Amino acid sequence: MGRPARRRRAARPGALGAASGLGLGVALLWFSLLVLVPLAMVVATAGSEGWSGFARTITSPQTLSAVELTVAQAVSVTVLNVVVGTTIAWVLVRDRFWGKRVLDVVIDIPFALPTIVAGLVLLALYGPNGPLGVNVANTRAAVFLALAFVTLPFVVRTVQPVLEELDADVEEAAASLGAGRLTVFRRIVLPALVPAIAAGAALSFARGISEYGSLVLLSGNLPNRTEVASVRVLTFIENGDTTSAAAVATLLLLVALAVIVLLDVLQRRVARRG
Repeated sequence: MGRPARRRRAARPGALGAASGLGLGVALLWFSLLVLVPLAMVVATAGSEGWSGFARTITSPQTLSAVELTVAQAVSVTVLNVVVGTTIAWVLVRDRFWGKRVLDVVIDIPFALPTIVAGLVLLALYGPNGPLGVNVANTRAAVFLALAFVTLPFVVRTVQPVLEELDADVEEAAASLGAGRLTVFRRIVLPALVPAIAAGAALSFARGISEYGSLVLLSGNLPNRTEVASVRVLTFIENGDTTSAAAVATLLLLVALAVIVLLDVLQRRVARRG
């Protein structure tokens, strides 16, 4: 039998099939309903009184103090998580020791624990009646401690799978050719880890500037001292000022986007230089 005269048309590069197109449409619709539309409404509400109203809200001393404290502590905690989280991930993947599986499970506790419960636990440990003799309640250290607790797993869980997939033979080959441990880490391991570290850092920072539950008990929410941006937003809402609440939320959104873009640029440059 001869071949049929009709030939299938070659698919164009980048063209989506019917199933893929449907899946993409559903994904975009779902993402729009959950993220884009609500964010657009928040930004629109923030601008309902014009630029002067937006600027007046975010430049008020109490709001500026809350935002500065939130961003500064979130940055500090993110830097800590990059170092400590990467170290923990390295230990969990490359080392063998008693209790390793227990540690691997404990890392995820901040994910599973409700944040208000986390705040209660931290207050019991580091409050005025804590058994450790360390009282950080109603101080800026309380903000740092609470953020460090709730953001601990992010860098660990983004770096750990990448470390598990790294080929140890490449490192051994580099070492056999005379490369030192630092050179192997800088030229082989680090470029592979940087995207994961940057992703974990972005998640850690975003969670830090939006955290509320773990802070509300330990920090004391003292205006111009320990009040964070999320508490400031709640205060505006409780007073019926949704426009000011949306203005602070929009500012936090812009800060988060700027940090995410910065981390993406940095990880690309580090990975390129290798």
